[in-house]
Amino acid sequence: MASLTSSSQASFLSRPSSNRSSPPLLPTDHHVSLSPRDLPSFSALRASFTRSSSPTLRRSRLLPISAAATDVSLVDTSVNTIRFLAIDAVEKAKSGHPGLPMGCAPMGHILFDEVMQYNPKNPYWFNRDRFILSAGHGCMLQYALLHLAGYDSVREDDLKNFRQWGSRTPGHPENFETPGVEVTTGPLGQGIANAVGLALAEKHLAARFNKPGNEIVDHYTYAILGDGCQMEGIANEACSLAGHWGLGKLIAFYDDNHISIDGDTEIAFTENVETRFQGLGWHVIWVKNGNTGYDEIRAAIKEAKAVKDKPTLIKITTTIGYGSPNKANSYSVHGSALGEKEVDATRKNLGWPYGPFHVPEDVKSHWSRHIPKGAALETEWNAKFADYEKKYPQEAAELKSLITVNLPTGWEKSLPTYTPESPADATRNLSQQCLNALAKVLPGFLGGSADLASSNMTLLKMFGDFQKNAPEERNLRFGVREHSMGAICNGITCHSPGLIPYCATFFVFTDYMRAAIRLSALSQAGVIYVMTHDSIGLGEDGPTHQPIEHVASFRAMPNILMLRPADGTETAGAYKVAVENRKRPSILALSRQKLPHLPGTSVEGVEKGGYVISDNSTGNKPDVILMGTGSELEIAAKAGEKLREEGRAVRVVSLVSWELFDEQSEEYKESVLPSEVSARVSIEAGSTFGWEKMVGSKGKAIGIDSFGASAPADVLYKKFGLTVDAVVAAAKDLC
Repeated sequence: MASLTSSSQASFLSRPSSNRSSPPLLPTDHHVSLSPRDLPSFSALRASFTRSSSPTLRRSRLLPISAAATDVSLVDTSVNTIRFLAIDAVEKAKSGHPGLPMGCAPMGHILFDEVMQYNPKNPYWFNRDRFILSAGHGCMLQYALLHLAGYDSVREDDLKNFRQWGSRTPGHPENFETPGVEVTTGPLGQGIANAVGLALAEKHLAARFNKPGNEIVDHYTYAILGDGCQMEGIANEACSLAGHWGLGKLIAFYDDNHISIDGDTEIAFTENVETRFQGLGWHVIWVKNGNTGYDEIRAAIKEAKAVKDKPTLIKITTTIGYGSPNKANSYSVHGSALGEKEVDATRKNLGWPYGPFHVPEDVKSHWSRHIPKGAALETEWNAKFADYEKKYPQEAAELKSLITVNLPTGWEKSLPTYTPESPADATRNLSQQCLNALAKVLPGFLGGSADLASSNMTLLKMFGDFQKNAPEERNLRFGVREHSMGAICNGITCHSPGLIPYCATFFVFTDYMRAAIRLSALSQAGVIYVMTHDSIGLGEDGPTHQPIEHVASFRAMPNILMLRPADGTETAGAYKVAVENRKRPSILALSRQKLPHLPGTSVEGVEKGGYVISDNSTGNKPDVILMGTGSELEIAAKAGEKLREEGRAVRVVSLVSWELFDEQSEEYKESVLPSEVSARVSIEAGSTFGWEKMVGSKGKAIGIDSFGASAPADVLYKKFGLTVDAVVAAAKDLC
């Protein structure tokens, strides 16, 4: 059978020093070839640090090594190949981070060469193991590994063009740029949270589709994170959830090198990470010699894979910039090229006689086996799936739809419909009706809220809660963890294109998760952000909870849809748009207060972003155009009626999504907002920033350019001038 690979994914296939002394190294004039295994263990340098010696910490046991284990000298050569590919690429670019790849090369080699299952010629094979470099600045580690493994996305020329215009090896890993890269990382902590999402997706799908003797979903998620990731709050949020959910197929490697940009982590980061992770519900192992302790690393991975009921953190003590005689174990090797002299000294120190970007023949030959091996793994899985399909045709068809993002025919017909006679309701409540309708027809639809499900109205009533012992369920309880919630949903989306996650909180609390939302947009991850309490209309909670600048700020963000529906029909339209847009996220800003269902709104109009809901003009020449979004569209509509009673030709326009409107043809935009009509008034319960684009230099924008206040919603609307009379008065001033 044909390999199950997303068509959208397959399209990519065509395209000052530390105060601690450095480890003793050979003088730079020593010409004897030195294996890195001869260098001293860095663990001795940690002897003075009691924070890493928890009495309950599991140190890796030296378990028996497979008979197929690679010859030590070849591993040494392979590890040094990884190091020097990174060194040479950073040096050529005169930019980058060589320290992490030099220190993490041993764990990277063992992961990609001995442990992980993948197919280099099909980076999107469904049952592959996933690898996340949370410490994304060290991306040359990942590029070197992809290159050695035979991925077409990272050829020698790509390494030579590291960090250059048009290169497939950008300065941080980008999933949309480099096949083989699962998620976009760089902002520290995001990657480990993405990894939690990927592992959650595997556990969820395995629970839904695996049958006794037919484990069709069976893969691991591996991540490398550093001290910087550990310091970021998002990492703790996500890892807390991973422990709670018992994600046993998540294995994280903590690159414990004790160096950050400002120097030794002693200056700001002295907590006991192992004890913290044990408290979070993780299994913890310490590999004391990450520089040359290959067997320790292997044993730790074997032990981690034997633990099924919780994720594992393998703390691996390494030397940043390992092998550099003058810069190893210092912040100077973190984010700068070594420099020509130090590169030469490092070559001598590690006994590396080759020129830049050279891969020795024995290493090349050794790694070349991953191409036929990967093809065989995929072929074997395809045969297994074919057998599964015969036994369980319904489940197989559903799983295929999640792998290939084939939405069920007519899914959009499940969305509820409304008329002007339907009872008024808050769009957050109408949103819940849409969510529950979609969950019945979309097998990949799942999500939840940051401890606000009863207020965001996001509970899927026909499903239970995803929990450690109920991973087949679809309600995700994120707790008060907005930032990791967004990043976890990014990971879920990147796992399988047919998984459609949504997450929710109050709109103002997007401030807690903006970095994750931005990465959704950058990563082309179609997460649906359900954001309620969208304006001063939430009332008495006051300015701490009332969004002002938020709509404008997301309109300024590239590759994201900012939707603010006005009623039930527009809410249904917003969900139709959000589900269809699998390569860009959507934000739905929803009201707490009840709103009427307006005449003239339509799903088709929402799809265009801006459209006319009422108009008594002729010849596309209204006297004035009134524009609104969300709860203020009703105000614009009522103002239009009042002006018409006075004999004016008035057009009322819903601008539910500026991004979608901008994408329409010039002819269509002219038919909605004719350029000859300069009398334009907008009303929106938020910042007026940006509205000049719509109202023009002669128009008027009614909004709020200050913080809100604590009072009932109707009082606030009057006090801030968001009224029918204010719109009518502004219109009369213009025409």
